[in-house]
Amino acid sequence: MESQLDWHSARALLEWQVELGVTEAISDTPVNRYDAAAEAVAAAAVAATTVAVAGPQPLVQIDPVAVAEKAAAAAQDLDGLRHALETYGHCDLQKGARNLVFCDGTPGARVMVIGEAPGREEDMQGKPFVGKAGQLLDRMLAAIGLGRGREGAEAVYITNVLPWRPPQNRDPNPAEIAMMLPFLKRHVALAKPDVLVLVGNISCQAVLGKRGITRLRGQWTEAFGLPAMPMVHPAYLLRTPIAKREAWADLLSIQAKLKG
Repeated sequence: MESQLDWHSARALLEWQVELGVTEAISDTPVNRYDAAAEAVAAAAVAATTVAVAGPQPLVQIDPVAVAEKAAAAAQDLDGLRHALETYGHCDLQKGARNLVFCDGTPGARVMVIGEAPGREEDMQGKPFVGKAGQLLDRMLAAIGLGRGREGAEAVYITNVLPWRPPQNRDPNPAEIAMMLPFLKRHVALAKPDVLVLVGNISCQAVLGKRGITRLRGQWTEAFGLPAMPMVHPAYLLRTPIAKREAWADLLSIQAKLKG
């Protein structure tokens, strides 16, 4: 019988299932779940016997933040830091993400933008700020003569607090932020910008320990020993166009800071 689904509908359904986390639709060979359950019980019995013979083993407590601090400190350059993140292994967000979203733009740029976390488009492409909010960010930066594809004084460098997309674009939890903060600190140290732009509430929470972006925005502060400007997220500007006037004032302040 011919399927009633056209190509576009079938693709949309497949993408929806992938978004939910489905990794396998139909196996190449049938699986007898009764046999699989019996094998699992047998394996558990063998494991229990092994533990009984060997005796109880001491539990080893692992501090994921301490592991992150050690891994980040060992990174001597940006490639090394990327590798440290790829091999970190203590953040569950890695398991559900398609790609590590590390950075975009020009390393060594005077301006470093720190966003919150990747969204769907960023997760698919492996680059920060590539969706609609990212396109708006590019236009905002271009308005003051900056861009991720430019060089020299016009260059910009972009990263996020989290390099992996949280499920359903939820806010990162405090434990996830704490694990990623050592990597972010090292990222700033290796990128060596003159000015930081903290985009959104999560960025301010991670870097400044504060939330309330509409109250924080527009006021210069210090982060990681550098001047930092909190700004509302471009996604907020897409939902609240009236706030673009304040965002423009923040951009002009950044431009003035760069000019000395």
